[in-house]
Amino acid sequence: MSATAGSGILGQATAIAREAGQLLMPYFERRIGYEYKGDADLVTEADRASETLIVSRLRAAFPEHGIVGEEGTRDEHGSELRWFVDPLDGTTNFAHGFPVFCVSMGLERKGELVAGVVYDPTRDEMFAAEKRCGATVNGRPMRVSGTRQLVEAILATGFPSFKRHKNPNIHFYHQLTLRSHGIRRAGSAAIDLAYVASGRFDGYWEFNLNPWDTSAGVLLVQEAGGRVTRFDGSPWLLDSRETLASNGLMHDELMQNFQEIFAGRGLDDLPSLEEFKAQRQ
Repeated sequence: MSATAGSGILGQATAIAREAGQLLMPYFERRIGYEYKGDADLVTEADRASETLIVSRLRAAFPEHGIVGEEGTRDEHGSELRWFVDPLDGTTNFAHGFPVFCVSMGLERKGELVAGVVYDPTRDEMFAAEKRCGATVNGRPMRVSGTRQLVEAILATGFPSFKRHKNPNIHFYHQLTLRSHGIRRAGSAAIDLAYVASGRFDGYWEFNLNPWDTSAGVLLVQEAGGRVTRFDGSPWLLDSRETLASNGLMHDELMQNFQEIFAGRGLDDLPSLEEFKAQRQ
């Protein structure tokens, strides 16, 4: 049995996530303005409104639980249960009118993920999971894909919204896009993980994520039959700065590719600009 089974926690979490998603949609349709935090990390009025709503609902429903929110909530008082909340994952998409964003809420107990919800309000899709109880999308059971080889796989990844020139992921994108059936970069880590869980993606990786980005989605993948580790196969933890998720069937092959790329072995070069210019003539 799940640590939360029978408590109604998952049902209340999905209701809260849905309410927050419905709150976001009028902001999205109005194309509200945005502000910057850091170099190019967008924060919208909608982020703050969504987090305020979620935190107030969680405090009312679970006053003994801790809450850590992306937009600054730090309500930790020694509880063994703690929520990680991303009130709007995909803020850059949202601010520019690109309809790929979600609400993400993950619950951990003493370092173990026990419940998670990811709600996409533009598609009205609710992804939910509870430890040892499986994963669902809109109430229907979901499973990871059956793809067994990287060459047949469609993958997903993400890049930071600022200081991209200091992030090494472009090297991994370059190599893995040549070794797979394609890579998508949608701009929402939580949705990427939910899509691995639902079999829409076969694998996903990213550097330097936070617990509010990953907690719900990682549990979705695990409960849908997939596997999540760090790049070298070591256990994924809430504070891990590397996230590698897959359907499990091709996880070892993905890790082998990461090892090769890190070691600089077997790398494929792109045509030089001079070669490309010559081909155009």
